[in-house]
Amino acid sequence: MGLMVLLTGASGFLGKFLHTALVAGGDIYTLGRTENCDIPCDLSNAVPVLPEVDAVVHAAGRAHSLPGNAEAAAAFFAVNTAGTRHLLEALQGSRVRKFVFISSVSVYGLEWGEDIDEDTPLLGTSPYAMSKIQAERLVQDWCYARGLDWLILRLPLVAGPDAPGNLGNMVAAIRKGRYVRLGRAQARKSMVQAADVAALIARWLADPSGPSGIYHLTDGHHPSFFELEEAIRRQYGKGPLPVLPHWAGRLLARLGDLIPAFPLNSTVFQKITLSLTFSDEKARRELGWRGHGAAGFPPAAP
Repeated sequence: MGLMVLLTGASGFLGKFLHTALVAGGDIYTLGRTENCDIPCDLSNAVPVLPEVDAVVHAAGRAHSLPGNAEAAAAFFAVNTAGTRHLLEALQGSRVRKFVFISSVSVYGLEWGEDIDEDTPLLGTSPYAMSKIQAERLVQDWCYARGLDWLILRLPLVAGPDAPGNLGNMVAAIRKGRYVRLGRAQARKSMVQAADVAALIARWLADPSGPSGIYHLTDGHHPSFFELEEAIRRQYGKGPLPVLPHWAGRLLARLGDLIPAFPLNSTVFQKITLSLTFSDEKARRELGWRGHGAAGFPPAAP
């Protein structure tokens, strides 16, 4: 008999891959804010009534937006922190024995670095990062107190068809012919395929001896912006991308600091020009993790 699994965030980008992978291994309940979920509930302001389950995959969360005011910033804590607390309250006294929480490498608060590992201090100060840090601690404390098996997966850019966030924006801009390459585009970023993450979680849930802990998952390749841009350009049959010299980009970024609606500012400039990569050696050693690496290109389907 397969596991009975509760999945939150099933309607999200990663959640759809998780649902596909998990439903093949047993029965699954979905919880979310949409009416098509098995358990419609907004975790940010309610404690749901849950059926008995063996495992939980908590993928629901707020991301892919920059808060423009205090109310928007508070929404991150309502969804990511309070939502996690409400979920754990609902699971009090349940038979659940495995818990997976989807977190982010944003918790480190780093703009640059290479081969960053899981022991790096959590210095993120954005509402998103801080809300994820708080949620991680809630999950760890709750699982430790009950002797449960648990995984916290700190993910970098997640790739796949119709990916949201910065990767999705890059794909859309290149498709529409509105993308400009900045300098030589040699900065590298870690990424991971959504389908690979889902497969790893399904395998860990089915393994009674799987280890607990915090892990990075990456494709192991850490492509440069140039590689990403070229893969996407070729996929959609686009010609060579226009190039903006590095010095010109820096000047425009300073202008963008003064004009809120301008698409380029110093923060964006740093993200594009500085490498930020993460080591997944721990996951490869302890979880048997294998990302697709360069074979995962192109990162999005037409």
